[in-house]
This record gives sequence, structure tokens and C-alpha cells, in this order.
Amino acid sequence: MKLYNKIHIAILFLFAAISMNCSNDYLDVSNELAGELTLDKVFTSPANTRQFHRNVFTGIPNSSCMVFGTDYSMDGLDNPWAGATDELKMAQGTLRNLTSNGFNAGNAPFHRWSILYRQIRQANLFLENAKAIPKSGAADYIDDAELAKMKAQARFLRAYYHYLLFEQYGPIPIMKTAVDPSSSSLDFARNSVDEVVSFIDTELTEVAGELNDKETVDAFLALPTKGAALAIKAKLLVYAASPLLNGGYAEALAVKNPEDGKSIFPAFDSTKWQKAVNALQELITFADAGNYSLYKATTVGVFDPHKSLYELFINYNNEIIWANPNNDWGSLGEDGTDRRLTPRSEGSGFASIAVTQELVDDFLMIDGKQKEQSPLYSESGFSETGEDLSGQTNVGTYKMWINREPRFYQTVMFQGRKWHNGNNNIIKFNKGSGNDNSSENYPWSGYLLYKRLDKTVRNEGSSPRNKYRPSIIFRLAEFYLLYAEALNEVTPNDAKILQYVNKVRERAGIPSLEISNLGIAGNQQAQRLAIRREMRVELATEGQRYFNVRRWMIADGTGEGHQGGPFYGMNMNAPTESGFFVRTPYENRFWDKKMYLYPLPLVELQKSTKLVQNPGAW
Repeated sequence: MKLYNKIHIAILFLFAAISMNCSNDYLDVSNELAGELTLDKVFTSPANTRQFHRNVFTGIPNSSCMVFGTDYSMDGLDNPWAGATDELKMAQGTLRNLTSNGFNAGNAPFHRWSILYRQIRQANLFLENAKAIPKSGAADYIDDAELAKMKAQARFLRAYYHYLLFEQYGPIPIMKTAVDPSSSSLDFARNSVDEVVSFIDTELTEVAGELNDKETVDAFLALPTKGAALAIKAKLLVYAASPLLNGGYAEALAVKNPEDGKSIFPAFDSTKWQKAVNALQELITFADAGNYSLYKATTVGVFDPHKSLYELFINYNNEIIWANPNNDWGSLGEDGTDRRLTPRSEGSGFASIAVTQELVDDFLMIDGKQKEQSPLYSESGFSETGEDLSGQTNVGTYKMWINREPRFYQTVMFQGRKWHNGNNNIIKFNKGSGNDNSSENYPWSGYLLYKRLDKTVRNEGSSPRNKYRPSIIFRLAEFYLLYAEALNEVTPNDAKILQYVNKVRERAGIPSLEISNLGIAGNQQAQRLAIRREMRVELATEGQRYFNVRRWMIADGTGEGHQGGPFYGMNMNAPTESGFFVRTPYENRFWDKKMYLYPLPLVELQKSTKLVQNPGAW
């Protein structure tokens, strides 16, 4: 890996205040450089030191940017991952054609490589040069306590950025120091999986106690906390134990560094799952000490799963472990994700983020069963009065969409469903309707993503055109399911497996797993598949599925988790509405086994003698 050819210390201005109605908060930086200063001038000024430190934060991901942001840009720190996997189909941006055309090492979009190594260098420079600045009269100063806190945050971010690189590329070069940019030797080999995991694990373990336990003010959500450190460590060790990076990828086992022949992918090690269990238990114990809990809301004093699942994403709450206050929800009157989630028939929406039929099929029924096992499921005809037990559809709804679990109704806008505004307009996607495929902006599958959309936003009258919501990075429900997954790999008959899956199912308003699936307790493979299904629907479109199907290595073929071949929706080309209700392929997606890991950027390989590419003919 080549680093910079010259030192370039850019200090960027940061907006200090947060506005609840503006997405440009806390981490935003201006487009103007404050100056190119020497390190001495940076770290002898309290203001410059703090600005330099804050710029380290700009690599924190933004899960709300799903097509491209309000500035029409997108990278691997946004959320292209939902549209690059079997959850969504995007009608706009790079993802419109990427899923069918594929990519190679030379044109792969959504890299994190250069962005995060730049941020890691910024963190290293801060750690090596920042110092206390004594108080002198009324002048500003940085005391030892403030310095220690800033250094702990910079160290956390350095570890987290290594984790984000590891998540995308597998083994990477570890950068613990800001190397001399004038050195003639700026080429670095990839460290092994085990070395990368050990480095990140050690860093997070050591720094966790130096961070605040949690943050509760929106303006400071991106500040590193002990909870976030424990969460990253837990996910790191789950990744390290999973097949992709734990001996299950045969082609990767043959990859060696060119200079010394060192193997960078390990053979299988069964003890890694116990390490993941321990880390997850540590996080859950911390959560249970009054720090985090699943969000639950009530209506007239009664638990309401629909309200709970909606409000979870609308306001900061105690389920959120870490979030980014910056977001790209945008405005219905301008641009952003919200406009792309809104039908064209509802005030200038784009209707360009479609849900795949494959995801629709994987949502459970209201009895907690998969559709294949539930007597409530049918694809024949339309509902009659009293037939839908969910209370979420109109009479005359296609039976495929009635009696589904609450998470389905919080995620999918389907044909014949009422929009949430005061007019209760019926949304349709068939030929001749306001959201058909006569425009380039249309939902290719005949379904529109509904999840995380604020229902008070409306492009009409005095209604708000935009609404602030944090971009969630980690929330507790994911870690309950990861805990169940890891326990199942170690001790399949552990009662806590079903206990923690059922915590998530209870909040989702469906029966316990062992009630819906008799005889599942202790059956490792059945529990494994059920946990994966639960993750699929609970975390749908939040940016995790892309990485999960890869770490599990289930993306090949035509079975569970397949990423290639025909993808389906309703028949958008049917000349009549009656013909719309037919499963119809809209795209043939490209998949190759080499895509289990992202390719290292070709430009980096071309200027390096020590880097080796990931497996496959990139």
C-alpha cells in the first residue's frame, strides 16, 4: 500500500451547533480549507488541535444514504449495501446497473480504502503530536483530562476504521503510526486475519474504559462510547469466527503475500466462536446494567409492535448503541432518501427504491411461521372482510400480503395499500397508475421501500418536507441475534439461544420461535437457519445483509442467500391490473464467487510490490 507523497495537513472548519431540522450537523465540514499548517502550528493551538481531532470523525458511516446523498455522491461509508444485495433494487445511481453488470478491481465503486487510510493517518498524527496546552490568562487551553479524552476517541476511531476495512476487504495492512511521507519505502503488505483481529480487539479492549459509557444527546451521538467499543469488538469476533474468514473460503487459503509467502487467511479454528460468545456476553451485560434495551412503545397503555418498530427509527432511543447525527434523509421538496421512498403519486416522490420479491417472501406470517409452513398464506385471490388478522390491509388486498408480521408492514409498500397521509390515497404500481414504469424513476419490482420513512413528512401545504432522524450504526436487537448465532455454534442446546431470538420476536409482535417451529430447540441447523431468517427481516435494508451472506458464504447457487440469477417482483409490464399480480423476473443479477470479498483497488496494486489481491480473477 502506497501512502502520501508529501505531508498535507488540512484543517477543516466544523459546524459546532446541531439543528434538529437540518442534516448538516456535528460532523459536517466546510468546503473551505482553513489552511495548510505545520504540525507545530496545529498542535500549539487549542482551536486547531480540536479541529484536527474532529476531522478524524469524518469516516463514520451514514446508513441513511442509500442511492446517493443530497450532494449526489456516494461511497462505501454510505449504505449502497442494501441495494447491492438481495434486499433492494435501485432505479437511480450506480446501483441501477451494477447488480446486473458486476464490477472488477479497476471499476469497483464504493471503496473505503483510500478514505479510511486517510482518516487512520489523521488519527495517528493526532495521537503522536497532540499535547496539553497550558492555561495562560484568559486564553484558551487544553488540559490533561481533555487531551486524554480526545486521544481515547482518536484511538477508538483508528481501531474502528481498521474494522470497516476488514469488513469489506478481509486482511489489510495495519497502520499504527503516521509513517514519514518523505520515506522511499511506503509500500506495505497485508497483515493476516488473525493479526488484524488481534490488533483491533486489543485496541478496543484497552480504550473502552477511557470512553463515556454512552451518549444521549443527538449532537454527540457520533462520539465514541464504551458501548460502541464493545459492539465493534463483538462484531469483529463474530466475523473472525464465520466461515469466510475462518477457513471456509478454500480459494482464500491459497493467498500469500508475494514478498515472504506468508499466508494471510487462517485455517478453521473452532475456538473463535467461543471468543465471539464472550464478547457478546460482555456487551449484553453492559446493556443490562441500565445502558440499552429494546425499544417498545404502547398505545393506550398496551404494547404496540407496529408503533414500536416505526418509532425505533424516528427518534433517538435506548436501543441505539451508536449513531451518526448526520444523515441524507433530505427533503421531499429537494433531494435525499425520503423523496426516493415516496411514490410519484404523492407529491413529487421518485419511487425509486424497490423491495425485492425475495425479501417480501422471507418476512414471516403473523403466526410467526415462514410462509411455506403457515396455513394463513395464499397467493390465490384477494382478501374478504375479516380475512386479514393483521389489521394492516384493506379488503381486496392480494392475499400474498395479508396476515404478515408487523415488520413486513413497516418495511414494504405494496399494491393497493393506503398511503399514510391524511387523504389515505391508495398506492398502485401497475401500468397506467401514478407509479408505473413509464418513468425512469419507478420501483422495478412493484414494491416500494417504506422502512425508516417519517410519516409526518409530506410535500403539501404546511406539512414538514423533512424530518431529522439519526443514522443508526448499531442497535441492540442485532447483538441479541448475533449472541444467539454464536451460542448456537458453540452449544446448540443452550436455552439462551431461543431466549434472545424470542426477545426480538416478541418486540416484533409474533410468537416465540419454539411455538411457531415445534421441535426446533437444540437442532443446530434448524436454529442456524431461523436465526439467519430473523436477521434478514429484523435488520432489512440497514446495511448488514450484504456482509452477512458473505461471511456465512451462502451467496452461491439458488438457495437461501443467493445473490445471482433472476430476481423477481410483480409484473410491471402487464397491460391490465389483473395481470400485475404475477411473479415476474425484472433482472438477472451477476454473481461470481470472487465477490465474497471486495477487490483491493487496482490503482493500489499497480503501485505496490507487497500487496496481493483477494481471491479470484479480478
